[in-house]
Amino acid sequence: MMLGLLGFASLFAGLARAGTTVWSGNFDYYSTVADFDKWSWSNQVGEYQWYIHGSGPTSDYLALDPSFKNPAITSESKGLKVTISANATWNGQTMERTELIPQTTANLGTGTLYYHFSVKRTDTNPPDSTLEHQVLFFESHFTELKYGVGPTPTDLQWMVSGARQWGTPFTADTWFNFAYEINFSASTVGLWASTGASPLTKVVNNVSASTSTTRRLPRRCLAHRAGQPAEDWYISGVYVESGRLPLLLGPGIALALAPPARPYRRLRARRVRLLWRRRRRARLCDADTVGTVWRNRLVRRDRLCFRYEMCRPLDYYYQCQ
Repeated sequence: MMLGLLGFASLFAGLARAGTTVWSGNFDYYSTVADFDKWSWSNQVGEYQWYIHGSGPTSDYLALDPSFKNPAITSESKGLKVTISANATWNGQTMERTELIPQTTANLGTGTLYYHFSVKRTDTNPPDSTLEHQVLFFESHFTELKYGVGPTPTDLQWMVSGARQWGTPFTADTWFNFAYEINFSASTVGLWASTGASPLTKVVNNVSASTSTTRRLPRRCLAHRAGQPAEDWYISGVYVESGRLPLLLGPGIALALAPPARPYRRLRARRVRLLWRRRRRARLCDADTVGTVWRNRLVRRDRLCFRYEMCRPLDYYYQCQ
């Protein structure tokens, strides 16, 4: 029997500067969890569709609080705690489910998109590793995060077409950050990951997958076998973006990469010669002073922290006459 938490049948939001945010799942949109109940098929408001859950009040399954977010993400002030429990069965199924589906008209299944999210657990109401959990997945399950499956049930495992591609121990009180890189045109998917406040790094290069989607919306869902103890999952930093992947966390934050250094040696020698001639006209011969002037010009020109050991004194090129 499987557990489900966050389904990617319609997926998550994006960072702004390096890419274009296609959909943002920022939880600051909701003042209280009661605001999730304002969504309906006739009143499609908010960031999420909210209808796949048990018969209890929304507060049985969702909770908002600043302590529930990844502290490294500054673009939102609170995170989400998602609970699955014995009263979370939906539509007569034997699987307990608490599911959010992004509310958007954007096409989240075209081009190259990055689906971002961070997930955490604690030692209070931890997930049961003897039960299969579907976490953050597409409805077709061509890629998804799972927990409680072989070969290592205690790992968070990233799957493509049902096969494990990557995994890491799901330790308590650690934020695990992910971005699914999905190229819908080439039918490939890759994985970026990090922990805490660390920048994302690509841990799995793109592999072939059936990247079609059955809906235009991404989903998040957690399912759990009926009658099992309650489990809490913590979610933060949810968004979908297109364009170049930023390495830092949270919408609107990007890592500004400096351009590669140019070959300045010839240009540097030419400018040093010009400076030297001016100094000679003034009947001055101070190699260190001229070298310092050159070095400062170089730093001002590029606004880069140029390595000073590369800036030779003037007499490296010429001797004082």
